[in-house]
Amino acid sequence: MFTKASLNCGRIILPRGIEDERARGNLHFISGRLASGKTTLTRRIADQEGVVFICEDIRLAKLSDGISSFEDYLKWSRRCRSVIGPLVVQILRAGTSVVLDFAGNTQAERKWVLSLFEEAEVKHVLHYLDVPEDECLARLKNRNETKPEGLYFATTSEEEFLAVPRWFQPPVAEEGSHVSPE
Repeated sequence: MFTKASLNCGRIILPRGIEDERARGNLHFISGRLASGKTTLTRRIADQEGVVFICEDIRLAKLSDGISSFEDYLKWSRRCRSVIGPLVVQILRAGTSVVLDFAGNTQAERKWVLSLFEEAEVKHVLHYLDVPEDECLARLKNRNETKPEGLYFATTSEEEFLAVPRWFQPPVAEEGSHVSPE
C-alpha cells in the first residue's frame, strides 16, 4: 500500500524527499538514409537486448488507408507519432527499454524523439548508419525484388529514392544526442 502517494494516469507521484528507485528504460533510435539498414539494426537491438521494438512502417501499414505520396506519409506519420509518443514514455517510465524504428532523418524528427526521453527522464542512444548512397540504392532494388517479410512494406522507385536525400539531415553534436556510429 502506498501512503502519502497518489496516482496520476498510472504514474506514482511520491512525496517530496522520497526517491523513486525503480529502474528506468533506455531509448534507442536511428538515423540513416533510405535502405541503409535501419529496420535490420533495430530488430537486432531488440533481439539482443530484449527491448520493446516499435516500427513506424508496421503501424503505418496497418493504420493508414494507403500511402501513395510523401505527403500521405507525413500525414500518417504525424498521427502515428501522436499515439506512439505517450506510449513510449509510459513504457520507459515502467523500466522497459524501447528501440524505435522511426526514421530520425531530420532535426525535427530527432527533436520529437528527444522530447520522449526527456519526458521519461531516461538515457538514449542515437544509432547513426552512414551508408553510401549507391549501397543504399542497391539494397533498395534488392528489397523491392525480394520483398522480405518484416523489411518490405511498399515498393520505392529509384526516382523516389533519389528525391529523399534532399530531406535527410545527418545528426550533429549540437542536437544533444548520444550518437553511436554503426
